Amino acid sequence: MNRPLTARDWVGFMIMVFGMFMAILDIQIVSSSIAEIQAGLAASADEISWVQTSYLIAEVVMIPLTGILSRLMSTRVFFSIAAAGFTLTSMLCALAWDINSMIIFRALQGFLGGAMIPTVFATSFIVFPPERRNFLSVLMGLVATMAPTLGPTLGGYLTQTFSWHWLFLANLLPGIVVSVGVWLLVDFDKADKSLLKDFDYLGLLLMAVFLGCMQYAIEEGPRNDWFEEPEIRNAAAVSALFAVLFLWRNFTYRAPIVDLRGFLDKNFALGCMYSFIIGIGLYGSTYLTPVFLGQVRGFNALQIGQIMFVTGVFQFMSAPIAGRLAGKLDLRIMLGFGLLMFGGGVWMQTAMTSEWGFWQFFVPQAVRGFALMFLFIPINAVALGTLPPHRLKNASGLYNLMRNLGGAIGLAGINTIINDRFALHWARLVEGLTGTNTNLQGYLEGAQGRMTDALGDSGSLASMKMLVRLIRQQAEVLTLADTQLVMAGIFLSAIVAIPLLSKPRTAPAKASAEAH
Repeated sequence: MNRPLTARDWVGFMIMVFGMFMAILDIQIVSSSIAEIQAGLAASADEISWVQTSYLIAEVVMIPLTGILSRLMSTRVFFSIAAAGFTLTSMLCALAWDINSMIIFRALQGFLGGAMIPTVFATSFIVFPPERRNFLSVLMGLVATMAPTLGPTLGGYLTQTFSWHWLFLANLLPGIVVSVGVWLLVDFDKADKSLLKDFDYLGLLLMAVFLGCMQYAIEEGPRNDWFEEPEIRNAAAVSALFAVLFLWRNFTYRAPIVDLRGFLDKNFALGCMYSFIIGIGLYGSTYLTPVFLGQVRGFNALQIGQIMFVTGVFQFMSAPIAGRLAGKLDLRIMLGFGLLMFGGGVWMQTAMTSEWGFWQFFVPQAVRGFALMFLFIPINAVALGTLPPHRLKNASGLYNLMRNLGGAIGLAGINTIINDRFALHWARLVEGLTGTNTNLQGYLEGAQGRMTDALGDSGSLASMKMLVRLIRQQAEVLTLADTQLVMAGIFLSAIVAIPLLSKPRTAPAKASAEAH
C-alpha cells in the first residue's frame, strides 16, 4: 500500500476485525447449548461432540493457508469470500436436518472462519505504521481473548431466549455487513496471480491430512482412552507419517505452501511458544470454570455466563492501561507480569470448594481477565514485530495456529488429567468409607431417618444415593483443583524463558514505508 491511510482504510479494517470476532466467537458459542442441539438433531452423545470438533479441525487446516491465499487473491477478495462463505454456512447450520449435515456445515463454517483470523493480524502489521501498533494490539487482543469468554454466555442466552438455531442465525446480518463492507472499503494490496504457477497442491494435501488427523486424535483421545482405541491410534499414525512427508516437501519444494523459515527467527519461535501457552490458558480456563459450575453447582447457562463475564469486564478495563504501558515498559517485563498474574489467578482457584459461587470466583476471574492484555500485547509484538513485511502474512497464520493448537492440546491434556485424577480421588474417598467410620455411620443414620420420614421404605436406598452423589461431588472438586494447579504451573514456569527473548525493536521508517 503506497498511499497514506484514510478514514476509509480504518473503517474497512475495523469491519475486518469484527469479522475476526465472529469467527473466534463461533468456536465456543455452541459449548453451553450442546444438550439442546443434541436433542434437536436426535444425535448420540458421541456424535454431538463433532459439532465442535469438525469446526476446530477445519479451522486448523485453513489457518496456515491464509498467507499464500491472501497474497494470491488479495486481502479484499480473500476476506470478502471467506466472510460471505462463513455467513452462508452459518445459515446452513441453522437449517441442518440431522447430525451429519450439521457436521458438514460446521466444518465448512470453521474452514472459512479460520481464513479471517490471521488475515487481520497480518494486515495490522503490514498496512499500519509502527506508532499505531500498540492501539491495534490492544484492539486485536480484546477481540481474540474476549470472544472465547463471551461465546458460552451469548450462546446460552440465545438458546434459552429463542432456540439453538439462533446460535447460527445471529451471524447472518453481521456477516452480510462484513462481506459487503470489506468488498467496498478494503484496498490494501493487489492479487499476485504468479503464485498459481508454482502452487504446491501436494504440500496442501499433506498438510491438510497431517493437521486434520492430529486435531482429530487430540479432540477424541481423552474421550476414548487415547491409544486404546484403534481409531485414535490410526489417526495419530497417519498424522505422524504425513507430518514427516509435509516437512520433507516443505524444505525441498521451491515454493512451499507454508514458509516455515519464520521459525529461524528466535523471537518468532518463542512468541509462537507463548501463543501456544496463551491458548492453553484461554481455552482451558473457559472450559474448566463452566464444568465446575454446571456439574458441581448445577448452575444454568445464564448463571455461568454471569460469573464468566467478570473476566471480560476486567479484561476490557485493563486494555487502556496495558496499551499505554506497552509504549513505555520493556515488553519482556510486561509479559512476565502477565504470566505471573494469570498463573496466580488460576492458582487461586485451587482452593475451590463445592460451595463456591459468584463472589468466590470473582477475584480469580478478575485477576485472570486483567492479565490477558498484559500477555497478548507483548507476545503479539514479540512474535510478529521483528519480521520483514514479506513474511508477515505467512507468519501470522503460523502464530494464530499455535494459539489454536495450544487450546486443542491443552483441552485434551485437561480432560486426560480430569479422567485420571477423578479415578484416583474417587478411590481414595471410597477407601475411608468403612463400617468402623463413625462419621459415615452418623451421616447414614441421619440421612436414612430423613429419607424414611419422607419416602417410607425407600429411605435406605435414597440415603445411599445421596452418599454416592456427595462422594462424586467432592471427587470432582478435588479433580478440578488439581487441574487448575497444573495449568497455573505451566504459566508460572513459562516466566523462565523470558530472558531468551530479544527486545522487540520498533521498525525503522524506511521499512514501515516499504510495508505500505
